Amino acid sequence: MIYSLRGELVHRDMLGAAVECAGVAYYCRASLSTISQLGAVGSKTTLYTYMHIRSESLELFGFADQAELNCFKMLISVTGVGPKVGLSILSVISPERFALCVASGDHKCLTAAPGVGTKLAQRIVLELKDKVAKGGMMTDFVGGAAAPVSSKAGGTGEAMSALLVLGYTPAEAGAAIGKLDPALSVEELIKGSLKLLAKGG
Repeated sequence: MIYSLRGELVHRDMLGAAVECAGVAYYCRASLSTISQLGAVGSKTTLYTYMHIRSESLELFGFADQAELNCFKMLISVTGVGPKVGLSILSVISPERFALCVASGDHKCLTAAPGVGTKLAQRIVLELKDKVAKGGMMTDFVGGAAAPVSSKAGGTGEAMSALLVLGYTPAEAGAAIGKLDPALSVEELIKGSLKLLAKGG
């Protein structure tokens, strides 16, 4: 399995980009968000990857950061959601915004993506919220101790739920959120936590 690609950007188009590593160029399908973050052709770049294997084909997908990769993995785990729909959603919604929409039950924001109707958007939100809940991961960390998330947790609780939607463990999410100012908005808490988690805590 290819974890990431780091090398020279040799090609990019509206569907993806090719990165040359040790003389071999790998083409990755990517979201418009990731493509817009790439530098000019000839520059050095890094893409986190996901290999999608089907009976008749093998495709490599590239992402600007691990948060987008995690979000993509969660999306394609939903019934009826394939890579094309996953990239469509990530092309119009950031990972933190997506996680917040799922955590808050707001399916309407997902319908902004081409190919995503109301029924599919509702299924995505319901299935991912259900996975998090069934996993027993609805926890908050206060002072290093685990406690149930309640409405009193405010933005911290919503941010925790959003990070769990993205596939982080309660320990990882709680440790990151605990380093931030709880007075920050939910989206700021999510963004700040993702930056900390990307740096390894």
